[in-house]
Amino acid sequence: MRESTTFTVSLPPAMAKEIDRAMKAEHRTRSELVREALRVYLSARLIPVEMPTAAEARAYRSGMAAYRRGDSVTLQEYINGMDRRPRRSRKKVS
Repeated sequence: MRESTTFTVSLPPAMAKEIDRAMKAEHRTRSELVREALRVYLSARLIPVEMPTAAEARAYRSGMAAYRRGDSVTLQEYINGMDRRPRRSRKKVS
């Protein structure tokens, strides 16, 4: 059998009602719901924040400057251009 610790938590009545609705909809106990909510919360906090390297930051600034100048294509233009195959050079026929 697993060991557990009991916590007493005070919730506003509206939040308690939401938990009760979720319990019924998901066929779970209150403890299961709260454990899952805490797991999600704590795992999200443990994701490290990545800082860009100097080169990545320069590339980002360069890309944003190009975008502001209008030197960009829309996603649809990019996708449309992808289905065109590059032309092969052919031998001259005389």
